Amino acid sequence: HGERNKTGAFFIMKTVGLTFDLKTDYKFKEGDPLDANAEFDSSSTIDVIADAIAANGFKVKKIGNANNLLEKIDNLGVDIVFNISEGLTGRNRESQVPILLEMAGIPFVGADALTLGLTLDKVMAKKIFIAEKIPTPRFFEVSSTEALINQDHCKFPLIVKPRFEGSSKGLSESSRVEDTDELKKQVDFITKTYKQPALVEEFISGQEFTVAIVGNENPEVMPVVQIKIDGKLKLNEKFYTFARITSDRLEYICPAKITVELKKKLDDLALKVYRSVECRDFGRVDFRVDHDGNPY
Repeated sequence: HGERNKTGAFFIMKTVGLTFDLKTDYKFKEGDPLDANAEFDSSSTIDVIADAIAANGFKVKKIGNANNLLEKIDNLGVDIVFNISEGLTGRNRESQVPILLEMAGIPFVGADALTLGLTLDKVMAKKIFIAEKIPTPRFFEVSSTEALINQDHCKFPLIVKPRFEGSSKGLSESSRVEDTDELKKQVDFITKTYKQPALVEEFISGQEFTVAIVGNENPEVMPVVQIKIDGKLKLNEKFYTFARITSDRLEYICPAKITVELKKKLDDLALKVYRSVECRDFGRVDFRVDHDGNPY
């Protein structure tokens, strides 16, 4: 795809492939929860990314999901792939596109298959954080309500999540539980609806932040973003839910109006987390900060 630049010299325009999953690609099955396709993107999101890549002087080729990639892999005609694919099913789904690209020897932007698998599975990620002495709420994992016997090392209130989902899938007002009956009910809902174990954590009351990082050898920490829900920065018992993501009740304050001390704490920890799971090119770390200013 050659063209002439302003001096008249001829140059080759590089082609960037874009891998992604569209909400419209997802075929709902019987028994699926309403948020089954929550992680997938709308076509407007894909267009914004494609336009941004094109604005930097590249040709863009939209590839789509893992099945599309598999069909075209021998004849992709791209120099590099920008991947935001969520994959199809299971805890390794985010690793599907990177593994295919790696096997085909096609370079791609973003984390590799191992990192994507680790970070989608919250239990595996937490084990790494514990090993690296990164603060993460106390937790246990449970695959059924019958397995809930003798789980008394975590204090109520607790929060119950699917083990390997993103985009607040499976999270609603009922996810924060105050007693054993509520815990049983929510574990039953998660394990049966999402067909995976439940991650149960001590609930951190306080504020919520997210920190983006870009780069590799010397990663650059982006400004801290604070999550505002229903007009409140002190969230206390409030938290991200699927319903809130899809409503106008959520705001992002950037840069967060926080003390220099807290900013340094979050920046340092975000970098430590990024390196601990070996993120590549870019990533984002979410935090809850308790009333004493301790980030998790």
